[in-house]
Amino acid sequence: MNRGDKLPELSLPDEAGRRRTLADLAGERGLVLYAYPKDDTPGCTVEAQDFRDRLDELRAKGFAVAGISRDSAASHCSFRDKHELTFPLLTDEDASFLEQIGAYGDKTNYGRTTKGIIRSTVVVAPDGTVLKYYPNVRAKGHAERVAADLDAL
Repeated sequence: MNRGDKLPELSLPDEAGRRRTLADLAGERGLVLYAYPKDDTPGCTVEAQDFRDRLDELRAKGFAVAGISRDSAASHCSFRDKHELTFPLLTDEDASFLEQIGAYGDKTNYGRTTKGIIRSTVVVAPDGTVLKYYPNVRAKGHAERVAADLDAL
């Protein structure tokens, strides 16, 4: 994904099983959609908590936040409740949307290549135009970096 690209059609269930689209997720200026590998794992928990803790700041800048992984709605509900997350968590069980945005594919961990979710974030305008793409990010400090970059968009 590059700046100016169009986000593929987004229509996925959230943690409550409601089908969500960009139109009902985006804030006034857009959506921060972050892809993460697995609910309740150390890095994913840090990243989710960081986005939770910066949510008011991001909303003040006109952006909503949503997370996306292959986890089930039940797993998302548990993760959300355990960590008091107040933004939607989307389920892409077959990873078809994740693959379209470059957040699913080959990744190497400890010298072993596997297919899986590549931690990344896409910031999109309400019309689906990509404003910024962060491929292969580190969990810690990522939400802070995104929040700082939003001022320049």
